[in-house]
Amino acid sequence: MKPEAELRDQLLKENEEYRRLAAEHRSYDNELEGLLSKHFLSEEEKIKEKMLKKKKLMLKDRMYSMVKKYRKEMAARS
Repeated sequence: MKPEAELRDQLLKENEEYRRLAAEHRSYDNELEGLLSKHFLSEEEKIKEKMLKKKKLMLKDRMYSMVKKYRKEMAARS
């Protein structure tokens, strides 16, 4: 059975939806880093921070589900 990192790399190469989700996750991560680099966040920025964290988690869950499904498909082929 392949390690999860290998499966993610393979999905990045082969699956357009997975690539889109990964790019969106990176985008939210970069935006979040910009917010967290500030010493003080306004109330609006705090709300945005929470929203970005939730969106990132949703994407991560979807990506994990895709990896899990791909692993099952690979096992079924073997």
